[in-house]
Amino acid sequence: MVDPLAEVVSLLRPSAPFAKVATAAGPWRARRAEAGRPFFCAIVAGATRLTVAGQEPLVLEEGDFVLVPAAFDFTVTSLEPPPEDEETAYVFRPDGEIRHGDPDAPPDVRMLVGYCVFASPDARLLVSLLPQLVHVRGEPTLTTLVSLVHAEFRARRPARDVVLARLLDVLLIEALRSAPDHAASPGLVRGLADERLAAALRRMHEQPSASWTVAQLAREAAMSRSAFFDRFSRLLGVTPMDYLLGWRMALAKRLLRRDGATVADVAGRVGYGSASAFSVAFTRHVGCPPAHFARHDRAAARDGLDTAEVSA
Repeated sequence: MVDPLAEVVSLLRPSAPFAKVATAAGPWRARRAEAGRPFFCAIVAGATRLTVAGQEPLVLEEGDFVLVPAAFDFTVTSLEPPPEDEETAYVFRPDGEIRHGDPDAPPDVRMLVGYCVFASPDARLLVSLLPQLVHVRGEPTLTTLVSLVHAEFRARRPARDVVLARLLDVLLIEALRSAPDHAASPGLVRGLADERLAAALRRMHEQPSASWTVAQLAREAAMSRSAFFDRFSRLLGVTPMDYLLGWRMALAKRLLRRDGATVADVAGRVGYGSASAFSVAFTRHVGCPPAHFARHDRAAARDGLDTAEVSA
């Protein structure tokens, strides 16, 4: 049986260029403006407050884990933060920790935090299928996994990148599948938690080349067309056809990277009756024709360049 969540995470190709232990004491605030990097945080001891743009503030306690697949603007503070216009300093301690607030007081909170990189050139598209924020409480497995990521990052042993990639695959899947329904914003996780929608999602992933309609997918979910459309749109944040289009484009990019793949072959494998219809859809969605994408992507691979930069 096809596992949609595992497929999305595998296509993302995660790595971990940065992970650290952060502690804080007294009133403090750390504000970050990022360019959509995936951010994770595990609370080892104490408590803190996290505010992500567009989301309700969260009080994070010991054992909590948060994943933001695309972080742009967020703030982490003490439970009683300083005045809004007051910036607080931080220092790097000799033991490698970063300390926010009072550098001499015993820490009120200890966190394992880090950023991921998704090497897939269509990371933005794939991330759009995931929740904007995942909050998991009381899952020690996640804290252990983050600790392993941090230890591997600091050790700099042989094959570190390979180990980190495997650990992050597990970390992302465990975080996403551990999130209770109420702790994940709309996205693939919420859809897979619904037994009926999960049946339709698996069918889309099993047969992306099928000529799916909303009515056919509703039958797979054993629901009426209108009820299926409304529930799918509410829990995943996109319509069924928009989700299917996004997944087909992600698969198309992967297929176009292969030497010898033709536009006509890829078109048939992702559900288009002609190369021209596929080319129009791909160009509208990606920003360049499929043949152009394939040439540049393969050239970048031969030259050892970052394919994500070339196709962005």
